[in-house]
Amino acid sequence: MELNRRDMIKLSALGGAALALPLQRALAAPLVLSNRIAESALPTPFTLPFRIPPTILPTRSDATTDYYRVEMRPTTVEMIPGLQTPMWGYNGSVPGPTFHVERGRQVVVRHLNNLPTIHPQLGYTPWTSVHLHGSASLPEYDGYASDITNPGFWKDYRYPNWQPSRTLWYHDHGLHHTAENVYMGLAGMYQLHDSLERSLKIPTGAYDVPLIVTDAMFNADGSLLFDNSDEKGFYGDVIAVNGVPWPVMRVARRKYRFRILNASVSRSYAWYLDNGASMSVIATDAGLVPAPQKVTSFRHGMAERYEVVIDFAKYAPGTRFALRNRSPKNNTTYTHTDKVMMFEVTDDAFSKTSNALPAQLYPAQPTMALAESQAVRTRTFDLVRTNSKWTINGTTWDDVVASDFAKVLADPLRDDVEIWEIRNTSGGWHHPLHIHFIDFKVLSRNGKPPLAHEKGAKDVVFVGENETVRLLIRFDSGEGKYMMHCHNLVHEDHDMMAQFEIRNPLSPGNDPLGDPCHPLPEWDL
Repeated sequence: MELNRRDMIKLSALGGAALALPLQRALAAPLVLSNRIAESALPTPFTLPFRIPPTILPTRSDATTDYYRVEMRPTTVEMIPGLQTPMWGYNGSVPGPTFHVERGRQVVVRHLNNLPTIHPQLGYTPWTSVHLHGSASLPEYDGYASDITNPGFWKDYRYPNWQPSRTLWYHDHGLHHTAENVYMGLAGMYQLHDSLERSLKIPTGAYDVPLIVTDAMFNADGSLLFDNSDEKGFYGDVIAVNGVPWPVMRVARRKYRFRILNASVSRSYAWYLDNGASMSVIATDAGLVPAPQKVTSFRHGMAERYEVVIDFAKYAPGTRFALRNRSPKNNTTYTHTDKVMMFEVTDDAFSKTSNALPAQLYPAQPTMALAESQAVRTRTFDLVRTNSKWTINGTTWDDVVASDFAKVLADPLRDDVEIWEIRNTSGGWHHPLHIHFIDFKVLSRNGKPPLAHEKGAKDVVFVGENETVRLLIRFDSGEGKYMMHCHNLVHEDHDMMAQFEIRNPLSPGNDPLGDPCHPLPEWDL
């Protein structure tokens, strides 16, 4: 892979060591598993207390904009009781702190890369590129993989927040090391709120709970162990929720809203409650669904977000039941990867407000209101492993870099509606495909209607083994180049990522590499 001229400018500030970009994927080879911690040393499932990530507050605000400062830095956490695990956190928190943002208010986040110049075990330079996943950001603030920020540099990211309420998340997207950087802890939740959401009286406040699910594997000394299984994926033997392995959450006898984010590197899940109770899906990646969908189990790919309501009102105090995982095909399973978290019903006092589940939520959701007849063209994308590379229509991100970032797989006009047919002809792996900037409607899966939990607007679609999924997309309000990629982050890094361009005949569009990072010290925010 050759360095692009703009990457050369950024990397040259660090000297010769950082210029070893073509070698760095080889340096991050899988570790031997002989140091893996014994299963007997892991915490017993459903014994550790549940916790919620902290909330971040603005450093200042003006009439239209809130300003935040976030530092990526090393930290240590006690995931395995009695052992300290070196990780990387946003503001030292793993997961990162949660943003609560109002629709219509702009946000500027200054992200500082204060990570070490070399990963202490894997030997690569941890350049970063922060992606606010689910945001209709301009290309230069979208976390474009080659728009890297090296250690000792910072960049301001600007977010418009004009979309309807939804659960977003922010995570690293740095070229070729997204999997490792996210695994080290660089992920957090970003909640966008609006008046419609509040008017529905669905659970809020203490009863609106983030569940950031990850998996991990540890060495005997408590440090993280990373093995990408010959570039096929990473699968840990510990399931953590908000950074806690298999926690227990005490709940009151009322409805709770759970925002479930699968932030795992490669693991997909199929959720169910082990007492057989149902859950109501009230939101997907792009926010509220037209009407709640009652399910007893549903499949959840990497990077997808689903919001569910569980009603604990009918259970006697002391009742316990668990959220568990029926692992979809082609995940590596271990003794306790079928377990996620335990709910324990209490007789604690609770608020009776915001305790509703309306029959209608967002019937006028604009993406779900799109009709197939509006499509002006259909495009087909094949997700294939060939010659030891993960490809989209036979191309990789290396091809994009070699073209000086000109190569695109699609060039829709702004405001056009298109059908994208995504095909995975393999029986050996699944791909959660993420399309940046836009929301889409799932039209069909293998010629049949979408699954119940997919009946809402999305930005990631699970493309299972030998599946074909058809999507309906309107490319509204955007222009410029955006990425599309598998969100198995090992596949993305090696190298199942491409780009498309939303074209506006009246404008040249924005350059995703057009707003550079800056060396420390900082300017005023």
